[in-house]
Amino acid sequence: MGRVAVFDVDGTLVDTNHLHVVTWWEAFRQAGHRVPMHAVHRAVGLGSGDLIAHLLGDDRDKDRDEELSGAHKALYGQYFDRLPALSDAGELLRRLHRDGWTVVLATSAGGAELGALRRAIDADDVIAATASADDVEQGKPAPEPVEHALELAGASAEDAVFVGDTVWDMRAGSRAGVRCVAVLCGGIARADLEKAGAEAVYDGPAHLLASIEESPFARKG
Repeated sequence: MGRVAVFDVDGTLVDTNHLHVVTWWEAFRQAGHRVPMHAVHRAVGLGSGDLIAHLLGDDRDKDRDEELSGAHKALYGQYFDRLPALSDAGELLRRLHRDGWTVVLATSAGGAELGALRRAIDADDVIAATASADDVEQGKPAPEPVEHALELAGASAEDAVFVGDTVWDMRAGSRAGVRCVAVLCGGIARADLEKAGAEAVYDGPAHLLASIEESPFARKG
């Protein structure tokens, strides 16, 4: 059985976390909610429904969740033609592919948003599959997105390394039983990522690529 490298996308391979913060903040503002941007930032990485519940609580008007999600999607969609990949994101995936790893994405994005993210990364030739939040009942920090990625690759947790940028990623990967690598380019503190399960932390894709020989990817297998 081969080795699988599972990657989160937003904030890990594409520099979108702060775009999500601003567009979620505006969606909440339009709906009459005052949610601090720092709180939104720490919730990025959750699926839309979970993010809304996390920030507004269970006593919110749940009938407006779809409206909030739609507003965020419309605001964020304005950036689809210029989403910026993080430095060396595509080359990192290609390097792992050359080294014999099966590359799978695990993301809450879908549809046109996922298409825009994949265009930004520009490495479709080495991405074997994508596990979307639409394919599972529970998104991160539940383990299902990572477990689904493993199923798509036909791999076990022992043969996988998961790379992400949020506490939610690290918790999901840890619960799925995979080794977790974190990157700081999503804006979350190193200590928080390590506490959530990261065994190694890098500045971003370029730093991980430059350190690949000393990373969990080199030690695996």
